[in-house]
Amino acid sequence: MRCGYCERRCRVSPGRTGFCRMYMRQGDTVIERFPHHFSACGTSRIESFPFYHVYPGSRSMAIGTSSCNFQCRYCSNAYIAKEDPEVMQGHMYRMFPEKLIDTARKLNCHNIVFSVNEPTVSIPTLLEVVQAARSVGIPMGCLTNGFATKESIELLASIFSFFNVSLKGLSSQFTRRYIGIDSSQPVLRNIRRLAQDRHVEVTTPVIQGANDIEIDGIAEFLASVDPEIPWHVFRLLPEDEMKDAPYPDIGAIDHALQSARKKLHYVYFHNFVGSAWVNTLCPACGSVVIERFSLGCGGDKLKHLFCQGKACPHCGQEIRIETGKPHETLVESRA
Repeated sequence: MRCGYCERRCRVSPGRTGFCRMYMRQGDTVIERFPHHFSACGTSRIESFPFYHVYPGSRSMAIGTSSCNFQCRYCSNAYIAKEDPEVMQGHMYRMFPEKLIDTARKLNCHNIVFSVNEPTVSIPTLLEVVQAARSVGIPMGCLTNGFATKESIELLASIFSFFNVSLKGLSSQFTRRYIGIDSSQPVLRNIRRLAQDRHVEVTTPVIQGANDIEIDGIAEFLASVDPEIPWHVFRLLPEDEMKDAPYPDIGAIDHALQSARKKLHYVYFHNFVGSAWVNTLCPACGSVVIERFSLGCGGDKLKHLFCQGKACPHCGQEIRIETGKPHETLVESRA
């Protein structure tokens, strides 16, 4: 029997698990091994994940489980993504959906973001969580590597209303050497699918000398899907097997992004303190419509939201942004 949650399509036999070690076979059914067990449950600003164009300034509950279906050589969360999930159970929180949602409300969170590891490894639990979240009007989003089957991407689309997909590279040479999969094609397919009816942002962690040569190709792909997809280019600080690799050069990456900025309306370059490329500019007149602080290492924060509704205050151009209903955790807009 094969586990059909991700494109690895692992064979799950009695007593054996698949690649992520989060599913097992019970009779003729594939079941989750550790339902309702979370490695993280805390609060953050939504810009830190990063989400720049959905619920700006809102307080989010960040959650995650354990394991992953990738084997990234540079993983910054290897202690969660690569560790045996059975070993991890002694460090996990057991929280049923109602308790999780109650905690989110007590912490005054506007939304919930699954952000620590890959959501495909915990789909049954997340299907339960979203039912409880919807009962009190809390939207859910996630960070994902997008390596899900067609069936699973529909399940994820039924759970999450906003996504940040990590498009790590395009070539098979890169994907095989650095993340342990044969092809990025399933990820590209799923970005196209999600962009049809969900809010999608995309992040590319740049490793100089490995995937920086693919910057133009990634920009062209995203433009072919929708030129208004926000694209976050991360200056990756490699960890795990690549912790001794040199840090990418900021000037060189900025130079490589020049042509991408002509193809896409919203290109961001961050993950270092003081970035000048974290503000949202109006694609029509170039005015700053959303101003942010760049604090580095996922610490970005909203400073000013100048939009009037979803429009540029200077020229009236519509800005791709989802604000939702007013909520007390949203930072007050300033004209």
